[in-house]
Amino acid sequence: MSEERDSVFTIANLITTIRIVLIPVFVFVLLAPWPQWFPYAQGVEPYKEWLAAAVFAVLAMTDGVDGYLARSRNEVTTLGKFLDPLADKILVCAALLAFCELGTLPSWIALIIVAREFIVSGLRMVASSEGIIIAASWFGKAKTFVTIFAILMFIVKDTQTVYALGRTFAHWFQILSWIVMIVAVVFTVLSMIDYFAKAERELHMFRPLAKDGARREEDEIAEVILDMARDQGVKLATAESCTGGSIASVLTDIPGSSDVFLGGVVSYANEVKHGMLDVRKEDIDTFGAVSQQVAEQMACGVSERLGADIAVSVTGIAGPGGGTTEKPVGTVWFGVWDRGDVRAECHRFEGDREQVRAQSTRQALLLVEDALR
Repeated sequence: MSEERDSVFTIANLITTIRIVLIPVFVFVLLAPWPQWFPYAQGVEPYKEWLAAAVFAVLAMTDGVDGYLARSRNEVTTLGKFLDPLADKILVCAALLAFCELGTLPSWIALIIVAREFIVSGLRMVASSEGIIIAASWFGKAKTFVTIFAILMFIVKDTQTVYALGRTFAHWFQILSWIVMIVAVVFTVLSMIDYFAKAERELHMFRPLAKDGARREEDEIAEVILDMARDQGVKLATAESCTGGSIASVLTDIPGSSDVFLGGVVSYANEVKHGMLDVRKEDIDTFGAVSQQVAEQMACGVSERLGADIAVSVTGIAGPGGGTTEKPVGTVWFGVWDRGDVRAECHRFEGDREQVRAQSTRQALLLVEDALR
């Protein structure tokens, strides 16, 4: 029981929890009628917005701190993955609702930004249930940065300090604050569209379900691969480590796949990588089993063993243990032997062991499809 408690109560989770607890403090500082409630603190009244801005800035800046600590200390927990995005959303929503309460921001702007958070959270939840992680694009990161900057400007734009710098300065500061807020809305909409595009590509959300009601996903990709291989007269093979044969399983789930899929080697142990796939021991010792060199040699080795025209290899760290700072859990190398040419690429997936394996299987299938195209 104590080990379980230690795994949950990490420094990263503590920082995230403190962020959530301090959000009401930010709202209170911004909205509280200081002269009525605190008659002896009237001198603080002109600076309460700046105090609120300072609290908001600190809470926003700690967003990256807890994530960095969790990854660097290898203390990523399910609780942390739940609380971290929740803290961000509550903080932004609290600020926008406070502006609506003060009458400084139209409710439709707050509605767009808040609705986007619900929609994206829903998409991520559906993707996660399917073993897929939809990574944030630069649209989402830009949206976060611009939104935080716009909120800070809105907090202080009507303060006496700004007007003390001159009416002209205050006028242009007001205009700039609105421009930044509108840019934040634009990025909010663009990032939402981007998430929908990724969800369609990964989940086929707008395509019909199979007859039994299940999503086809990898089976659909496998069917395309097998049809293309038949048309081109190409033979396929796989060399798998962390996926444990799931790529071959998806391909052989399709009836008639034996006419193009020759087979696969599950080289989970390094001895099998060396003995069956001719991966050099010195490369395993020097670069590690999860490396470009090993992935490329695995693909070459299985193609030579089975006589395949196109072969894909996978070697990675599915977790929950085995990760390092340089190669954290979720690091997966893929190798592709394509009719005489070999290449490799690295991906870092998020999620638990099963999610990493599922994403690796899907990515390997997509690489075979790309090679056939």
